[in-house]
Amino acid sequence: MAVVSLPTADGGVEEYEAGEPLSFEAASDVAFPRIAYSAAHVVSDPYADVDPWLETAIDWDATIDYRRHLWSLGMGVAEAMDTAQRGMGLDWPTSLELIKQSVAAAKDFANDSNGSALVASGAGTDHITPDPSLTVDDIIAAYEEQCAAVEAAGGRIILMASRALAAAAKSPDDYAKVYGRVLAQVKEPVIIHWLGEMFDPALAGYWGNDDHLKAMDVCLDMLADNADKIDGIKISLLDDQKEITMRRRLPDGVRMYTGDDFNYPDLIAGDEQGYSDALLGIFDAIAPAASAALTAMGQGNMDRYHEILAPTVPLSRHIFKAPTRFYKTGVVFMAYLNGHQDHFTMVGGQESTRSAQHLGELFRLADKAGLLADPEEACARADIIMAAHGIGV
Repeated sequence: MAVVSLPTADGGVEEYEAGEPLSFEAASDVAFPRIAYSAAHVVSDPYADVDPWLETAIDWDATIDYRRHLWSLGMGVAEAMDTAQRGMGLDWPTSLELIKQSVAAAKDFANDSNGSALVASGAGTDHITPDPSLTVDDIIAAYEEQCAAVEAAGGRIILMASRALAAAAKSPDDYAKVYGRVLAQVKEPVIIHWLGEMFDPALAGYWGNDDHLKAMDVCLDMLADNADKIDGIKISLLDDQKEITMRRRLPDGVRMYTGDDFNYPDLIAGDEQGYSDALLGIFDAIAPAASAALTAMGQGNMDRYHEILAPTVPLSRHIFKAPTRFYKTGVVFMAYLNGHQDHFTMVGGQESTRSAQHLGELFRLADKAGLLADPEEACARADIIMAAHGIGV
């Protein structure tokens, strides 16, 4: 019997008994009917003598092993994105090293499996400090530098939203100019990333307007003007109706990649007017379930698709609850519980951003979704974390 001491809402402690994990069908020869990227987390090096708030130390072997795990499930990897704590512990020099290692590992994996390991990598402006005094040319130059570095590494680009642009832009025209200049130079079509302010408060008012629907108009004009250089757009606004509205207005040939970690099953399933592909942080935490669900979709079994994903939604909504920017802590906790890393520490010390109450409820929801691969081990690991909070000792 797998039991763990977890805090209760009334300030007590319960001995929670974990259930049996679900058996998820591994990725098969049936191709996924949707493109599915998992934004992947990084594994910190707990042995490094660094000050986590100031310096970054990565366990490269464990970090790349996790990407191989995602590829083995048929997932693509969205590299060096916000799930990897970009801008919250992961700086640009370390991000570039991560991109280089991931791109190289993807090529090796493809050779090993006689398949194609999908990886696309974040390019932004996070090596310059946001400031209203920056010019449009400063921001373009920053984007150019990172885009060139990703391409030199052999990577495909996800063009990340820019804190510097949000701070310095004087009007929507500045966004059009920056994106137009950068996209004119890329070698391959990119994925645009519109990250909402719930994920990063510094991105409030992106596209030159606090109203998402008005901002959407600006973004859609930019997409139309540069459609031949754009594979798709990922929007992360946690609002399914806004995503559907935008999806129906996209230029021909431009994909919608859902970044909605609240409503992903229905958005991916789609409707009579279209569907969303996926580029999701939650796919890091629920990768086996996501792979099995997309396999079922590929087999035409939509009932099974929804049956698998439905219990993952309460877990995802909990992991991504406000303050949403701290969701990475839950993603890494899931990786720790499932044995993908030997510790629960994060770059930037971000393991401290969620309470023991939050982690305890995450454990319950993961168990109910059948996502704890080895309940005995997961309970033993959770007990260590709870004991560190003085719970169950």
